[in-house]
Formats: sequence, structure tokens, C-alpha cells
Amino acid sequence: MKDISLNFKLPAECYNGDGQLRRVGFELEFTNLTISEAGQILQKTLGGILREISLAESFLLVESLGEFRIELDWSYIKSKAAEVGHNNPSQWLEILSQFAPLLVPIEVVCPPLPLDKLDALIPITSALRKAGAKGTDDSIIAAFGVHVNVEIPQIEATKLYAYLRAFALLQWWLVDKHAINWTRRISPYIDLYPEAYLERLFIRQDPTFDTLIDDYLEYNASRNRALDMLPLFAVINAKRVRAAVVDDRIHARPAFHYRLPDCHIEKPNWSLVNAWNSWLVVERLATQTETLDQLTAKFLAMSRPLLGVSRNDWTEVIEQWHRDHMLA
Repeated sequence: MKDISLNFKLPAECYNGDGQLRRVGFELEFTNLTISEAGQILQKTLGGILREISLAESFLLVESLGEFRIELDWSYIKSKAAEVGHNNPSQWLEILSQFAPLLVPIEVVCPPLPLDKLDALIPITSALRKAGAKGTDDSIIAAFGVHVNVEIPQIEATKLYAYLRAFALLQWWLVDKHAINWTRRISPYIDLYPEAYLERLFIRQDPTFDTLIDDYLEYNASRNRALDMLPLFAVINAKRVRAAVVDDRIHARPAFHYRLPDCHIEKPNWSLVNAWNSWLVVERLATQTETLDQLTAKFLAMSRPLLGVSRNDWTEVIEQWHRDHMLA
């Protein structure tokens, strides 16, 4: 494969069902900058045309990459800011927009890019860091993070099942291995799948789209999961998803919405590669069919009456797998 990015390692499956390189989008949350400052920094770094819609929202169109959205992740202030526009903000709105980042993050939503263009995002975090952007550790109130939207290789029930099982087996280990900030652990935004759902998932035989969606919605009828499957399920059966979860923020797309990673933009050498590498572990396990079956059976065998599976014992099992299969 030619011209594939060097900083972002490749997953085992690089192409989608149409034979095109899979696409990946990132949502980067941080604070300590204004919308205007962040937009101008991105424009200086990437070029393109910047449109400042209001104090709460800007767009940067880069011809070779697509459209970046820079916004306050708060629908109320975005709607109010849009009403008065950028050039005529009321005093209360200006004050509110200045203090909003203390409670909600500024968010840069990157366009979904093919795997061979992901390295173009590397300069973004460096430039924002130099300008003073701060991430997860800067707030004890707001649970800032990084979301990774990864296109699924093929929309097939067996493929969905493999990825769901892989993440479910890895979720406890991922939280510990990547030392997810305690404010985000206790927040409702990146809840892990409950163990009852794991057991349902692991005993499922011959899964179909209907059974996978029904099982998921029974235990996870919320966007607030470390791996949010609602956007992907909405591609398959939007009516079923929207009947179970009334939330206009659910946008159907053929991608996994991985919400777990922290944002450490203030740390030297940190970039979106860190969040991507966290997801790559899920990618690796999802393609190891025999190992996936073995770990699934082992998880079920380790379940104790009333107590379930020991989290510490299970993370040791996954750590051993990681050493054997990911670090070899």
C-alpha cells in the first residue's frame, strides 16, 4: 500500500466493503482557548477558508481534507449565539461564551479521513498545545476527551459481533491500561457495558442485526457508552434505534463511536495517535477469530454466582494476551 501514514499504525483491515480505504474521524475536546482562537490556529496550521459563524461556532474548509467544525459542545449557547450572529453579540452572551469552556469543552470535529491522510492531523494538536490548549486533567468538572469514529470494514452481522465482543472483552483493561482520568470514570459519559450485557453478548449464537440491536438497546439505550454503537445501528435500523433512544444528537453513520480516550493535549508529544493506538487493540482482537472465541469462553467460565467475573483477574488475562499478541 502506497503513501500510507507512518504515525498512525494500520489496522488489520484497511478497506471497506467497496474496496476503499476506511475512514476515521476524530472529535478533540479541550479548554483554555476561545472558538475564534482555535479556528485561527487551525487555519494557520492547515490553511483553508475560515467561517466564524458566532462566538460558539466556526467552520474551516480545507480543500484537501474537508470541513472542520470548531464549536462549544453546548447546544443552548450555540443556538443563542447563532441568533445574534458573530458581529453583534449581546453582553450576556459574550460573558457566557467566555465562561462556558469551564463547564463544557471546545470541540474540534475533524472530517472523516482515509487512512493514508490521517498524518495531516498531527500538526493540529501541536499548534493548539503551543497556544495554551489544555485537556482532561485541567478540569475536575468537565470530562474532556477524544472521540474516534472508525468506519466499519463491512456492515455485516458477524463483523459487528466480532467488534462488539472484542471491545466487551477489553473494556476493563482499556480503562486501566490507559489510566483514564477519574473524573471521566465517574462521569456518565463513558459508561462501560454492564456485565449482564456481556454475558448476553457472549452466549449469543448465530447473531443477526435484529438480535444484536435488541440486545444492545436492552442494556445500553444511551449515547453515553465508551463504545457507542447507536450511530452504526441507526444505519441498519434507524426506526428501531430512535424508538428506544430519543436524542437528536444520534447521527447515523457506518462507524464505531469510540469515546473512551482522554485528551492530554497539554503534554509534549501527545497527539491523536494516542487515541488511535488505544482503538487499534480492539481492531486486532476483532480479527483474531480463534482467540476471540477462546477469550469469550474463558470469561464465561470465570463468572461466579452472584459476583460475576473478577475485574482484576480478567484484566490480568487480557494483559497476558496483549503481551503475547500485540507486543510480539
